[in-house]
Amino acid sequence: MSTEVTIGDFARMTHLTVKTLRHYHHLGLLEPVEVDPRTGYRYYSTDQVPAAQVIRRFRQLDMPLDEVRAVLQAPDDRTRHQLIAAHLDRLENQLRHTEAAVQSLRGLLDPSGRPAPIEHRSVPSLEAIAIRATVEPDEVGPWWTAGLAELRATATGQGWPATGPAGGLYASALFEGERGEAMLYLPVAGAEQGSLPPTGRVQSTLVPGSELAVVVHRGSEESIDLAYGALGVYVTEHGLAGPGPIREAYLVDSVDTSDPEQWRTEVGWPIVTERTTKGR
Repeated sequence: MSTEVTIGDFARMTHLTVKTLRHYHHLGLLEPVEVDPRTGYRYYSTDQVPAAQVIRRFRQLDMPLDEVRAVLQAPDDRTRHQLIAAHLDRLENQLRHTEAAVQSLRGLLDPSGRPAPIEHRSVPSLEAIAIRATVEPDEVGPWWTAGLAELRATATGQGWPATGPAGGLYASALFEGERGEAMLYLPVAGAEQGSLPPTGRVQSTLVPGSELAVVVHRGSEESIDLAYGALGVYVTEHGLAGPGPIREAYLVDSVDTSDPEQWRTEVGWPIVTERTTKGR
């Protein structure tokens, strides 16, 4: 049996403050069953307690209010469950990012582990298929994921076996918080420059060779800044820093394993050596 109660009593029943209930009323998220036209007092029904409890749980899970409204107004159970599952997936991703950041911080606080070795390498030019774009720093992640999938699908569709790991070239502007040029590439047999008609964003290209200082980063991209930092310090202290984009090679990535701890990314910083100096 439904009974009307004051906003104060409803707040005590649901652990939602009066201020919060007024805000939810203003947003149309949880409206009182009656508002006294003379006094403006709000009255709620005891039947609304379960809805209020659901809203409170969603907010404890940091679900945005517009998404809470969408869940409550979902036309059927399937839609409602999809909306909830999508939010839970985002929470799990955030948790993984947090765990990775915590692990990385612990590593910084306990520097007893041996640093990854840095080596010099002369990387030859590569026949590859590639996707180029001018992107902003916060666009790189989604662009990278979609781009690698598109490159691999194109190589499979053309029957071109990969001759090495996928990689990327990233202009300095991207690391300075500005729009910058980026290129993802996949070395393949048979992809001579210009041999592939443009397929979506994919084109055949010749990835230029380079002299690099190289280190292998182990783990997800959450802590790849440590590899960049180690390389930057090394080339600066040795007076080796050269022009050109940073190069990454994805030796083991999410396609190979879903465990980020198993991922391996080779990071290359362009350097100036006797070979590059003589070539000028």
